[in-house]
Amino acid sequence: MLEQILSTLQVVQLPLRNTFRGIHTREAAIFQADAGWSEFSPFLEYDAVESVTWLKAAIEAAQQPWPELHRTRIPVNATLPAVQPDQVAAILSRFNGCTTVKIKVDSFAQGAPLVEATLEVIPEATIRIDVNGGWDLDEAITHLTEFHIRFGNLFDYVEQPVVAIDELKKLKSESPIKIAADESIRKNLGGELEAIRDYADVAVLKWQPLGGFTAAHTIAERIGLPIVVSSALDTGIGISHSLALAASFKELPYACGLGTTSLFEADICGEQFQVDAGFLNVQRALPIDIERFAAPADRVQWWKNRIMSAGELL
Repeated sequence: MLEQILSTLQVVQLPLRNTFRGIHTREAAIFQADAGWSEFSPFLEYDAVESVTWLKAAIEAAQQPWPELHRTRIPVNATLPAVQPDQVAAILSRFNGCTTVKIKVDSFAQGAPLVEATLEVIPEATIRIDVNGGWDLDEAITHLTEFHIRFGNLFDYVEQPVVAIDELKKLKSESPIKIAADESIRKNLGGELEAIRDYADVAVLKWQPLGGFTAAHTIAERIGLPIVVSSALDTGIGISHSLALAASFKELPYACGLGTTSLFEADICGEQFQVDAGFLNVQRALPIDIERFAAPADRVQWWKNRIMSAGELL
């Protein structure tokens, strides 16, 4: 399979409209096999040990048909990077019809103006705040209390407010806002996933970081919490598989974080995965603009080396 990947491999670089997760350009390796297009795109700082899970997902999607699907379209949330409040309206305009908004925050002082600006654009919005594990326990209690006092019950949840499991357990009893686990799941795949229900209310699942469709369903069953399927800032190819993952669950109580091609200046699939009336259609990706975003030869070789290093651990 690695030979097949390398023989069809193409590497793309997609510029972001705003800095997101500390990057300005998203690099991804894409390839084809019997089932169609797939994507391998662990973030550049991930080593081979962490990347191998992403490779398993990519290979499964390239070789195997999608699982049974229970819906043809998926409700999605808007995603708001940590920007200035005067940029909020323009960003949200690219998430047509979304009434749930996930906001990247690092504190109440930084995040509150973004919540306020969001409510000016979408007065009925439900808000999610995403911390990426950036707080300690005391900071989390302080910030979440301030968010609750200022804005009341409009929050769906806070995503990964702290990293340490013992702190999450303590926070769950103190937090006025539900807790969603993201990094606690994908950084702990060999751990006791059943314990996550003791410190979280929602499980965030990502197609590549969890190892693909089969692995994600096994993980969701072990955790036993309501799920949200979210993007790892994938190209449209990765988004197509993430939409299929979301559609493969019989119960999908929350909007999913899969509208993220709107964060790119443009996607290799054009506007195929642009949000419409708050939804995305579940469909196979059709890349139409690969050459426009093709990476230089040295980056292609870098990704080939990375795939071989991860492949040795399969």
